Amino acid sequence: MYDFLLTDEQLALRDEVRALVDWVPRDMILDMDADRIQFPQEFLREAGRRNLMGCRYPKEWGGRGLDWVATAMVMEEVGTLGYIFACIFGVGAELVCDAIIQHGTDRLKEKYVRPLLAGEIFAAECLTEPRGGSDFFGTATTATEAGGGFLLNGQKRFIVGAEGADYFLVYARTDSDPQADPRKALTAFIVDRGPGVGVEYLYGLMGSRGGGAGRVVFKNVEVPRENIVGTFNGAYPVFNTMMIPERLGTAAMTIGAARPALEVATSYTSRRRAFGQPVNRFQGVSFQIAEAATLLDACRAMIFTTCRAVDAGGDENRVRRLISETKKFVTESCQRAADHALQVMGGIGYTNIFPVERIVRDLRLASIWTGTNEVMAMITAHEWYREHARRSAAGQGRNHELDAAEAEARDEKIYE
Repeated sequence: MYDFLLTDEQLALRDEVRALVDWVPRDMILDMDADRIQFPQEFLREAGRRNLMGCRYPKEWGGRGLDWVATAMVMEEVGTLGYIFACIFGVGAELVCDAIIQHGTDRLKEKYVRPLLAGEIFAAECLTEPRGGSDFFGTATTATEAGGGFLLNGQKRFIVGAEGADYFLVYARTDSDPQADPRKALTAFIVDRGPGVGVEYLYGLMGSRGGGAGRVVFKNVEVPRENIVGTFNGAYPVFNTMMIPERLGTAAMTIGAARPALEVATSYTSRRRAFGQPVNRFQGVSFQIAEAATLLDACRAMIFTTCRAVDAGGDENRVRRLISETKKFVTESCQRAADHALQVMGGIGYTNIFPVERIVRDLRLASIWTGTNEVMAMITAHEWYREHARRSAAGQGRNHELDAAEAEARDEKIYE
């Protein structure tokens, strides 16, 4: 952790989060990985009791009024317990709460945000669909107006908290015209678990187990009009703002999840002996540890820079690019760091004698969920080219193309 980047208040908060991490019993971690615990309500209750969830939200709704830098620090520390702990922590306290805080009414904040941040109820986000994947606008779930409210029908998959959440943030199509602009055809709702809401499948996951990930089905679920988040047919602005906590939060917590792998491997290679000396004396080992440490430090620097950009506001397109490239770089770098840790431990690292194998399995999710890294690259490229075109059109900066000896050879500059 970069202590020098944190204020005294943030450092004190970090100590509080570390105390929560120390509180978590070892059996909870093991039982979640073995799917004996499907959703760790005790963990979220304790986090809420300690007032550690949603630290960047206003104090009047249960937060601490801090910023994204503090949030990234919290997510990293929670992530050291295991990637799934941070997933569950973030889905409710950072994703669903964010949508309600930014777009919901005070009634929704009072009913759903305050008790969630207190650890009294739990939330999940319902975005992905069986035929949708990354295609948000291909949403097939519908909400039709009926009796002053809506009837919700459809299904969402890969929902962390499908088993365990008390309510869901659900995106549904509310304009039945197939020719309608999809950006103006969807609505976001808060949907309570109740009649018509069912979990029809729980997934057996490669890693990041214990989050109650499943397929949620909605059959004629009655949703009151006051449970709209944002405006009718106005889910697109909600979705846009949600991409910040989804992707930036994912990146921050990935660092925390990778950290223990590096720490365990460092300790092991300092004690393990071969050919008459500790194996960390061999460059083939120590250089991989150095690479892993460098990657995590680079990730942390990138996270805090992007957090500062979000906190400062300004150019939304540039922030969108920074978040996308941060999510891609950090998640892939953390996976490489954990792989280095596994490699230098040799065969024992591949067993469950040490937690590194679980960490490697867990981290594989990071580059898939909240927008695949291929989508992150697409967004980064799109925003970079747009930013470059805007700067060029405005004549901003030096034209470096002219700094070549034969820059005036126009007949050689063929573009078509």
